[in-house]
Amino acid sequence: MRVCAPICTVLAVTAISDLKSKLAEVSDLAALGALGAWDQQVMMPPGGADARAHQLAAIDRLVHQLATSDEVGALLEELASDGVGLDDIDRDMVRVAQRDFDRRRSVPTELVGQRAHAAAAGQAVWQTARRDSDFATFAPALRRNVELARDYAKCFTQTPRLYDALLYDFDYGVATERVQAVFGPLAEGLAPLIAEVAARPDRPVALEVPIAAQRAAVESTLRRLGVNDESWRVDVSAHPFSEAVSRRDTRVTTRYEGPTLESLIGAIHEFGHALYEQQIAPELERTNLGRGTSMSIHESQSKLWENHIGQSLPFAPVLAEELGRGGYAVSPEALYGELAQVRPSLIRVSADQVTYPLHIILRFELEVALIEGGLEVADLPSAWNEGMARLLGVEVPDDGVGVLQDVHWSAGLFGYFPSYAMGCLIAAQLWTAIESDLGSQDAALAAGEVGAIRDWLAEHVHRYGRRLDTEPLVEQATGRGIDVAPFLAHARAVVG
Repeated sequence: MRVCAPICTVLAVTAISDLKSKLAEVSDLAALGALGAWDQQVMMPPGGADARAHQLAAIDRLVHQLATSDEVGALLEELASDGVGLDDIDRDMVRVAQRDFDRRRSVPTELVGQRAHAAAAGQAVWQTARRDSDFATFAPALRRNVELARDYAKCFTQTPRLYDALLYDFDYGVATERVQAVFGPLAEGLAPLIAEVAARPDRPVALEVPIAAQRAAVESTLRRLGVNDESWRVDVSAHPFSEAVSRRDTRVTTRYEGPTLESLIGAIHEFGHALYEQQIAPELERTNLGRGTSMSIHESQSKLWENHIGQSLPFAPVLAEELGRGGYAVSPEALYGELAQVRPSLIRVSADQVTYPLHIILRFELEVALIEGGLEVADLPSAWNEGMARLLGVEVPDDGVGVLQDVHWSAGLFGYFPSYAMGCLIAAQLWTAIESDLGSQDAALAAGEVGAIRDWLAEHVHRYGRRLDTEPLVEQATGRGIDVAPFLAHARAVVG
């Protein structure tokens, strides 16, 4: 042992160094893919869609080939047997790399490229179909994405259900039955609140905010939250999203589709996503640990900033001030009255914070049925319309504001939607923990001061990157697993 231990340590140091180099290449290629996807939705002329589909597919194939190479496999095998002297971060890196390697190795490279091409092509078709409210035009692309998603899920024979394999891509360890166990009580708890709202008199006339004032308020509010010109971009896209090319290159988008506050609240939502990526520990950059651990945690960050800060009563004076600077005068009371309105609506991204999870529960039900064989693509619009009536009491006038409203299925992102509602629940838990640790944030929010909140999130959530999976991270930050109760309490407070 006196001879072997130093030798094993040297071998482990060499192996971990080589592995880090490979993981850095994977990270760099993935960043270029992210940049291409951002450009496709923000700046690319429509004529570039076909070429971009091939380009993104090529990058995905390269990432897959590199991440599943025999050389990476040999390094992981060596570290599993001779990982002497590795620190905690290195051990987590090897553990997660082995898991990623095993999952990627389960999928043929050709299938990876097919899915990437179908996703890019599907998004281009979706944009036209959504504009024209033409589901028939979109159906073939969606059918192709569903077929490929099933083929992909079948690669993971260790998961008991096909849909589990898709969920694990976005929330590793959170299975279909776990989501159902959460969504059941959530829908049950929201039902009486929705009924109570429906029985109330008609709501006041909505605010009519000029787009020029929206644009000014988006820019100035994001700057108050922490956006700067050095490492951020703020742009416009058909569907609001966030993309982290690196810790110092963060892209967020919003959209301006009418005289509402959707653009402003959507921008705050995307800020939460972007801040998460920026505050991951620097030592994790260009490693397999250097990004958000799951989409549920990611959505908890955006929903925390959206629900518990952006739409809160204490923060209303800040938003009113920024809108006023943009030329639209409104009192904080009137502004909060609009933000706190609970009213079932057609569009998920503009739904109020109480009814929003019901939009997700519907999509989850439909996805499971599509993937596991209970629903055909041709029947999706009618199933969508029935679910909207059942869960939200809303009649859908056309497919453009119905089944075609979201980009996700056009990109083959099945298993993604549940994270939106899970994120609402986790956000409420985290906010409870923040105020338990720091005290009430009302005064700070009224002054537009969010530094303490940013720091708490960095310490308890962001810095870990992928070192902790969804539920373990929630338990570490709040002392318990995912729980419906804090969100339902928040929803009851909003309903009043």
